[in-house]
Amino acid sequence: MGVGHAAGAADYQQFLSSVRAQALAQGLSAAVVDRALALTREPNAHVLKLDRHQPEFTLTWAQYRERVIGPKRIDQGRASYGEQQALLSRISAQYGVDTGVIMGIWGLESGFGAHIGTFSVVDALATLGFDARRAVFFRSELLKALTILNAGDVAPEAMLGSYAGAMGQPQFMPSAYLRFAVDADGDGRRDIWTSRADVFASVANYLAKSGWQPGEPWGQAITLRETLPVGMIGRGHRMSLADWMRHGVRRDDGQAFSRTDVMGAVLQPDGPGTEAFMVYRNFDAIRRYNPSDFYALGVGLLGYDIT
Repeated sequence: MGVGHAAGAADYQQFLSSVRAQALAQGLSAAVVDRALALTREPNAHVLKLDRHQPEFTLTWAQYRERVIGPKRIDQGRASYGEQQALLSRISAQYGVDTGVIMGIWGLESGFGAHIGTFSVVDALATLGFDARRAVFFRSELLKALTILNAGDVAPEAMLGSYAGAMGQPQFMPSAYLRFAVDADGDGRRDIWTSRADVFASVANYLAKSGWQPGEPWGQAITLRETLPVGMIGRGHRMSLADWMRHGVRRDDGQAFSRTDVMGAVLQPDGPGTEAFMVYRNFDAIRRYNPSDFYALGVGLLGYDIT
């Protein structure tokens, strides 16, 4: 072991000690904190590599759509929806959030619960909190993870997620978990790792608290009879459907919109001459889960295909 590695290891232990002291000052149990921090001995090289080498290339909307809403995922989603329909309907009614969107988020985040991530969340967050790039953010998330463990919602060893610390089937960061996670099955734990009821209710609660409007669609595919000026495309330009129809915008089947008073914006993610969508207020609620137009479209369209 080189001197640099030894010094690095000592620095990391010093970092963990300072996190421990801060956690205990916040009133967390020493036994819980020690058990959790024992899961990380040194910065996780795999986490750092993934954090450093996030893909530079960007997909077109058409490529993204094919990747996230392929036939295999739609088939998996329909099968999962069939199994979970009664539970989803109950949670949808309770929170006023559309079942399709809950399914779409569940599908995109973890393949309907199949892929929650294999990283120890404590190890991943400690690594990124020690690393200089976004240390303040990740240290804060680590302390929030310790708060969750202190409440007994999950065992430290079972707190699994992505290399960046996004946890469980809905891939909540600890801060989102503390704000939105729900114990829907009444077992006293907010278990977004293994409890379907808790997963669906937590996603629904997130959307409900992010401005979801019950009974309204998030958006729909449309046809354009004429090319719209670039300045009219995008979430920032909202008009009534009556106004849009005056510009040649129609439903996907070419028919007029049934309501004319609703405000919407036109998205054309791959530019003029390509697929176009009308999006409404609930599209913005989905974007609060992940601030990407592609993501929100993917969630909404997958939900339509599944349900």
